[in-house]
Amino acid sequence: MSFTKIEHYEKEYLDAHHDSALNVTEGVDDKPVVNPYFVRRKRRTMTTDEYVEGILNGNITILAQAITLIESNNPTHYAQAQEIIERCLPYSGNSVRIGITGVPGAGKSSFIEAVGNMVTSYNHRLAVLAIDPSSERSGGSILGDKTRMESICHNPDIFVRPSPSAGSLGGVARKTRETIVLCEAAGFDVIFIETVGVGQSETAVHSMVDMFMMLQISGAGDELQGIKRGIMEMADMMVITKADGENITRAELAKAQYQGALQLFPLADSGWRPKVYTCSSHVGTGLEEVWQGVEQYLQHIELNGYFTSNRNRQNKYWMYETINETLKSSFYNDPEIESRLADVEQRVLDAKLSSFIAAKELLDIYFK
Repeated sequence: MSFTKIEHYEKEYLDAHHDSALNVTEGVDDKPVVNPYFVRRKRRTMTTDEYVEGILNGNITILAQAITLIESNNPTHYAQAQEIIERCLPYSGNSVRIGITGVPGAGKSSFIEAVGNMVTSYNHRLAVLAIDPSSERSGGSILGDKTRMESICHNPDIFVRPSPSAGSLGGVARKTRETIVLCEAAGFDVIFIETVGVGQSETAVHSMVDMFMMLQISGAGDELQGIKRGIMEMADMMVITKADGENITRAELAKAQYQGALQLFPLADSGWRPKVYTCSSHVGTGLEEVWQGVEQYLQHIELNGYFTSNRNRQNKYWMYETINETLKSSFYNDPEIESRLADVEQRVLDAKLSSFIAAKELLDIYFK
């Protein structure tokens, strides 16, 4: 029997038994999920004066909004963001900047949480700039550092700001340098920059901090493996984490091995020979010794003048980095480039044009 005939017989049956309890009554229409009377109010745009005044007064909410403005890719936000940075610049430079890196799972977040509460007990104000890796596929980031460092998020003397790496090389976010300026202007005198832990390419963070601290775990290789890691040449201090319970012996062995490996490196420009410490963020042991090591290093580079010369060298480096970024942004936002880019790209994909000739063609259009 065909499907059409079956439908016909069903209709005849329902017409004949329309009073039957087997009939299905019509349902009601679905209600809208969103309240139809809800009106989203647009947030009032703050002026540059309001941003700067709030930052200088230590208003955490306004500071966070200003950092969001700086991180924005919207071209309309760029001019105001640069003005805010310029006006906050005279109030910056009065903090200690410490970069914290390490392999994934080394306990960077736990270490920062444990040390952060201890640092604020010494009458310091701490800003934690935590960089989360962005997905290569979706482009999104979890930004879960506030969840992982729950105790310091409730500390009024600590400001935690997670930011996506957004494809930036070097383990830091694109606007981390500018964020440091705003945090210093807001009165934070100690700044931790937690990198994504990408390994040997973490050179960008080294160019914006006074001290580079590397966290390591025991059992990650012998001293020869440590020598091969180029990132160790940049470390001013190494900390073996999770040194508690049955892991204490392994941590002490790793400390001796890495200390021996560091002795083989040539002396850095700072004249400081890196030291290795062990600690446990869970138990709280060794943290005071680590911070004393930080103070000893900072005292050393202030006395020999390296602190100032390093800051000057970093300022020069970021001047050129800003030029490169501005030129790149100007190129891709040029109206003629935007109109021609898709066509040139397609010709490259179709093998009708080489990559080098295509690039030269677009650059010639831009510089005319």
